[in-house]
Amino acid sequence: MTVGARTEATTEAGDSGGGRWSGVRRSALALVLGALPALAFPAPSLWWFAYVALVPWLLLIRTAPSARRAGLDGWSGGVGFMLAVHHWLLPSLHVFLLVLAALMGLLWLPWGRLVRAMLGGRPSPGRAAAALLVVPSGWLMVELVRSWQGLGGPWGLLGASQWQVPPALRLASVGGVWLVSLLVVAVNTAVALLFASTAPVRRTGIAGLTGGALALGLVWWGVPAPRLTGTVRIAVVQPGVYDPDGAGVAGLRFSRGEALTRALSGQRLDLVVWGESSVGADLRTRPELSARLTALARRVGAPVLVNVDARRSDRPGIYKSAILVGPDGPTDERYDKMRLVPFGEYIPMRPMLGWATSVGKAAAEDRRRGTTPVVMTLPAAPGGTAPGLRIGPLICFETAFPDMSRRLANNGAAVLVAQSSTSTFQESWAPAQHASLGALRAAETGRPMVHATLTGVSAAYGPDGRRTGPVLGTRASASAVYELPLSDTRTLYDRLGPWPVYAAVLVLLATAAARWLTNRLGTNGLRTPGRGPRGPRARTARGSAGRPAR
Repeated sequence: MTVGARTEATTEAGDSGGGRWSGVRRSALALVLGALPALAFPAPSLWWFAYVALVPWLLLIRTAPSARRAGLDGWSGGVGFMLAVHHWLLPSLHVFLLVLAALMGLLWLPWGRLVRAMLGGRPSPGRAAAALLVVPSGWLMVELVRSWQGLGGPWGLLGASQWQVPPALRLASVGGVWLVSLLVVAVNTAVALLFASTAPVRRTGIAGLTGGALALGLVWWGVPAPRLTGTVRIAVVQPGVYDPDGAGVAGLRFSRGEALTRALSGQRLDLVVWGESSVGADLRTRPELSARLTALARRVGAPVLVNVDARRSDRPGIYKSAILVGPDGPTDERYDKMRLVPFGEYIPMRPMLGWATSVGKAAAEDRRRGTTPVVMTLPAAPGGTAPGLRIGPLICFETAFPDMSRRLANNGAAVLVAQSSTSTFQESWAPAQHASLGALRAAETGRPMVHATLTGVSAAYGPDGRRTGPVLGTRASASAVYELPLSDTRTLYDRLGPWPVYAAVLVLLATAAARWLTNRLGTNGLRTPGRGPRGPRARTARGSAGRPAR
């Protein structure tokens, strides 16, 4: 039986009742296989697993009997991936998370068809070599589309799983998290080729693995580490866990943050950072809170960056704002959060999806957005080490967006400062994964980064992306002081932007053009004059016409 006959037989079997049940089991298997890459992210942090985690899913898709079935395998695996990397949202969104995962999983449907087209059947060495570029490029397009804020943002980008691998961080300085994702998927594709039935294709897989290792080694050897120009001393204040639904929790957290900050006196600090939503009232309408913060700045000899989550007195609506308070009171330095968490801080298309508030902890009222990023200049601290330091604040969800930190670095920020709160998700993988994003943002921009939380995981990273100093875990109610190296190096990613995304688009366009050209030539290609189209029917027609009539 030929390959085509086997495919037709399998397709016919898929139309029967037993075949439909087999399809359900296949979809369930794809769901599980698609979830495997989540183990590479914190908290498990099996970073090495990322390089083989996609292989079972790829092998399943390549055996799909049809392009339609391959698309379903891609969709099912995408649903599994989205559920796995966002499982910590289940207590807040309940059944709505399943709906969102099913919709987002559709992004992997064309990727499944693409995988089958490149790896299915008995690929030639040329098609296998092309797959090393095409399959990762298709995956990157999925990551790009779902990185749009309205679709949930870039949480769980595959390259972010490599946050603790120094060579991968150096690679991020060249092409951002996008280039790391490309490498990870390319390695998975090369490993999948090792399971091919022909030796030339297996050799192509080995060549792909060798090429990836050489490219990574070349970046590690050829791209210098950021040049250091000085140090800065920044303190993080993490008040710790309080019942988010308890009475007076905002006041308790403020008082605890106040006590922890007061204890930092005499530490020769340049800045003290409080977490997201650390102040629950507009400082304009609560002068007593403003006075307490001003007294703290005087006592520690450094400005305090707080985060206000409250209804503003000067404009309508609730904003989340980073506000700098110096020894002379609140300054004019203020940043309003621009990218809000879908469902957590606003509901997209609220007239249509507003029912989400009845099944989970979705936002009852939409927060308002800021309009522009802000680079703040700190007032000189009496005992500080970096007078006139410029910082770029980010709030919570915004640390997931590579373009925001890059823009702050290009605007002159010497340090990236993130204010976060994961009080709703303390017992999940979310706090550790959120904190790990700081490593990628620091490596991409060549700027140190501080990740300060109200509750969660607080940490700091040097300009090369490596973690430095103590880590405050989810159970901590404490402060920490970080002496961070400064750098004036502009990374390649900082200068060139997300060029791997553009390269992936070109690869896919070239593949589509080659496929169109092949089909075109196959149907209307050049033929020897006087000869008709080749094929069984043509040969039969010529044979019949050539026989004498009987």
